[in-house]
Amino acid sequence: MKTMKIWRFAFAMLAAFSLASCSSDDDKDITKEIIMNVSAEPGVMYDLFDSMGEHPIECMRVMTEDEPGRWQNLHFSEVKGFTYERGHEYVLRVKRTILANPPQDASNRTYELVSILADNKVEEVAEPVEKEVKSEADIAYELQCPIEKYAIAKGGEYVVDADGKLTYADGTPTPEFDKHAQIYLENILDKSHPLWQAGARYQATYAYVLSPLTDEIRLVPSNHSAVLFKYILTESEMEHVQQSMKQGETLRYALILANVYKRGIQKVEFTIRKK
Repeated sequence: MKTMKIWRFAFAMLAAFSLASCSSDDDKDITKEIIMNVSAEPGVMYDLFDSMGEHPIECMRVMTEDEPGRWQNLHFSEVKGFTYERGHEYVLRVKRTILANPPQDASNRTYELVSILADNKVEEVAEPVEKEVKSEADIAYELQCPIEKYAIAKGGEYVVDADGKLTYADGTPTPEFDKHAQIYLENILDKSHPLWQAGARYQATYAYVLSPLTDEIRLVPSNHSAVLFKYILTESEMEHVQQSMKQGETLRYALILANVYKRGIQKVEFTIRKK
């Protein structure tokens, strides 16, 4: 009996030691040197609190050796000791640390430059130039554009009933028309296409609105996957759609999706029909 008690005590001590070891390991940062590729083309990211995607931030696009094929966005200053230059393609050796207890609302990874293994100048990347847009002809398109990259979800048809409520053509209701209703964009580009994960030049950060009710062309924000109706339609246009459209009347809108430099990517269209 005494021997059994000794074994039980020893087993309990061993289990406690194992748990303490696991807990200790879990509390340790993990540091490893890895190879990181940096694209010559910058990307776009958004602040944590910018839920509407109204303020795009230019950033680096990187891919690490242990996650091949997956491009990630990092702030320009996120690799300590490294200075990014537009139009340069890099291969870096970096020290990556996965933090066991990262700060709140911050990444659990930090990076520090060990060495630059390659630095190739790919092209001169021109700075964006502001230009007044009075007609569709004034919209400059990005190189290799327009491309069939985006499509409007559910066929791009919207229906307004007699009470002014908006639905998709299949009858699915949308959120409140003047608050949260959105034109949803789908990325229809084949994943094998070289522009599938292209940088800022081929992402819809803005949209030029071509309205059937006015000759004015307006530039509104997009978050790559949707544009709010309240940005596309002015208050007077919303009032017309909800109160003045006649039964069976259809309005055709066009959006020229544009990148962070406000250069066109692709033209898409949608319709609003009075039921």
